[in-house]
Amino acid sequence: MESIYAIILINVLIFIGIFIRPDLVSALALSPSSVWGHPWTIITSMFTHYNFTHILFNMWALYFFGSAILRILGVQRFWLLYMIGGIIGSLAYVLLRDTNAPVIGASGAIFALGGALAVLRPQTKVVFFPIPIPVPLWIGVLTNFVIISLMEIMLHLNVAWQAHLGGLIFGAAAGWFYRRRSFNAYRWN
Repeated sequence: MESIYAIILINVLIFIGIFIRPDLVSALALSPSSVWGHPWTIITSMFTHYNFTHILFNMWALYFFGSAILRILGVQRFWLLYMIGGIIGSLAYVLLRDTNAPVIGASGAIFALGGALAVLRPQTKVVFFPIPIPVPLWIGVLTNFVIISLMEIMLHLNVAWQAHLGGLIFGAAAGWFYRRRSFNAYRWN
């Protein structure tokens, strides 16, 4: 759990820093037009949030998915999944974007955790907003991806669905890899 708390703490400290100095967000955000000149933003953008709702929902999802992934895969694999998923999410945004708008948030990394967990524990029953009934985890993760993506397409909200997609695909592939590699090591449900 220390890993999850560390990520939450980093995100909160950066959030407070941006609250104090809003100009910091431009130095930390991933901007497709300048990413190759500022490659660190592929990572710093994963720890940057601009408003309370954004950080609240991402950190809540991190806690939910991350706690389960830590129990299943351990600390080292959790960190690999989170960081590589976030990096792939950032790169997916750069490659698939239809705008040069800068992007921030941990969603690519969060969707990597969710994708892995959906493969590792597909039938676990969960309640996801806005579905008020328990559904299998894999349905919840995919439904949230679709709803968030449709919000961008239909409502023109600033949602980086490309980062979500990159993280989700990587996470699902990693979950499949870990499930196939260690099938007898875990109890599947």
